[in-house]
Amino acid sequence: MFRIYPTLSVYIGRHFLMALLATLLVIMGLILLLDFVELIRRAADRPGATLWILLGMSLLKLPNMVHTVLPFAVLIGGMVAMWRLTRNHELVVMRSVGVSVWQILGPAMLVVGTIGALDVGVVNPISATLYKSYERMEDKLILNHQGSFDLSKEGLWLRESIPAGHELAGGQVVVHAANVRQEEMILNMRMLSFIYLGPSERFVRRIDAAIGRLENGQFVLHDAWVMEAGKAGRHEDTLTLSTSLTLGRVQENFASPETLSFWELPQFIAFFDAAGFSTQQHRMYWHSLITTPFQLCAMVLMAAVFSVSPNQRGGGGFRRVVGGVSAGFLLYFFTRLTFALGLSATLPLWLAVWSPTLITVLLGTATLLHMEDG
Repeated sequence: MFRIYPTLSVYIGRHFLMALLATLLVIMGLILLLDFVELIRRAADRPGATLWILLGMSLLKLPNMVHTVLPFAVLIGGMVAMWRLTRNHELVVMRSVGVSVWQILGPAMLVVGTIGALDVGVVNPISATLYKSYERMEDKLILNHQGSFDLSKEGLWLRESIPAGHELAGGQVVVHAANVRQEEMILNMRMLSFIYLGPSERFVRRIDAAIGRLENGQFVLHDAWVMEAGKAGRHEDTLTLSTSLTLGRVQENFASPETLSFWELPQFIAFFDAAGFSTQQHRMYWHSLITTPFQLCAMVLMAAVFSVSPNQRGGGGFRRVVGGVSAGFLLYFFTRLTFALGLSATLPLWLAVWSPTLITVLLGTATLLHMEDG
C-alpha cells in the first residue's frame, strides 16, 4: 500500500529543491561568463559596444538559457540530493523501514513539476521579453543591421535607410502594409503606405497604394498615389520601388519563437497560418514548452537510476556519475534529432516533441522497478 509521510516528504522535497537551486546557480554563472566572453569577442571591433552594455546583453539572454539547461540542472541536482541522503545513511534508513523508491521520488517530482509549470507560465513570458530586447541590441551593435522590421497582426512595418545613388540618399523610408499574405514565393499586400524622410528627418514624399507585392527585391504597386511636398498628387497605375526587404528576411523575422511567450504563441500561430506562412517551428516550440514539467519529472527518474543503488556499499560512484551525465547528453542529442525531424515534417509533430520524454519515463520506470523488486 502506498502511504504518504508528510514530514518525510517535505524533508526530501526540501533537499531536492536546495540541490536543484544550487546546481542551477552554478550553471547560470558559467553560462553568463561564457556568453559574456563570446560577446566581447564578437563585438571587439564595435566602438559602441562597451563592457557594461555587453554584460547587460548577457543578462538579458540568461533567462532564456535557463529554460534550456533546466533539465540538466534537475538531473545533476537530483543526483546530488540522493547522494547526500545516501552519504548520511538517511536513504538506507528509509529503505530499511519500508519506504519505497517511489515514495522518495514523489516529493521530488512534485517539486520539479511545479518548477516546470512556473517556468512555462511565469518565467517564460519574462524571458521572451528580455530575449527580444537582446536580439534588438545584437542587431544594432554586433550584426549592424540597417533599418528595422516588424510583422504582426497590425501588418508589416519596415524602416530602412535609402542607399547611395538615390535622389534621397541619406534619408529613410517608412513602409506599412495593413494586410500581408504569402502565396508561393510572392508576398501580396494591401493598403500600403510609403513615407520618405530626408537626411534631416523632414517629410519629402508619401506613396499610398491599394495593392502591391514583394518580389525580387522590389515592391510592385498598383493603383498608387504619389504625394510630394509643394506638388499636386499624381496617380500611377503601376509603380516599382526598390527595397532591401526579401521574402527570406520576412520569414526569418518570425523564425525566433523564443521571443514570444507561451501565452502569445497560439494567437501568433493562428495569424501566420491565416497569412500563408509556415509555423511548424513555432508549433513545435509551443508543444515543447508544454512537455517541460513532464520532462523534468523524467530527469528525476533518470537521476534516481544512476543514484539509487540496491547495494549502497557496492562502490562505482564515478561510473554512475559518468553514466548519468552521458545519459543526459544522449537525451539532449535525441531531443534535438527528433526536433529537427519534426521541423522537416519527417516525423509527426506530437511524436517529435513527446517521444524523448515518453521514452525516458518508460526506461527510467522499468529500470527502477527492476532495481526495487529485483
